[in-house]
Amino acid sequence: MRLRRATPEDHEAVGRATVAAYAPFLHDGGPTSDYALRLADTATRDREAEVWVAEEDGEILGSVTICLPGTPWAQRAEEGEGEFRMLAVDPSARGRGVGRALLDLVVERLRADGARAVVLGSLGDMTDAHRLYERAGFTRVPERDWSPQPGVHLRCYRLPMTREEP
Repeated sequence: MRLRRATPEDHEAVGRATVAAYAPFLHDGGPTSDYALRLADTATRDREAEVWVAEEDGEILGSVTICLPGTPWAQRAEEGEGEFRMLAVDPSARGRGVGRALLDLVVERLRADGARAVVLGSLGDMTDAHRLYERAGFTRVPERDWSPQPGVHLRCYRLPMTREEP
């Protein structure tokens, strides 16, 4: 498996894999919902943030969007924190360590930028993702949970990367 920045040639495959990964959670309108269309629009995400992919033999296994400060994709990061969104593993590639590899890439990428912590938001029913984050050392920060739109409640998780005062 190779991790790298997405290229324009990857955008369509990344969009398909991301929508497929999120399909069980697209309750309002399914694959034609506004959010599904946003998930599929890899070109915009890659232009306004950083999309990274896991690929093997030219096949996209998964992707993640790193949301740098000041970009339209950053939602929860506070000063000195990094953020990521849309960590997605194609259903056909689950159980192969793709999600963990992408998560490790995010942490190392943001650490190299000097972030003191990494944050993310996750739907309450994304329990497999929550286990992945918790195994990697992320903890829930319920006071930073939020609803980006009515009926959508996101849980905040955070991983400190520097020793913080209690």
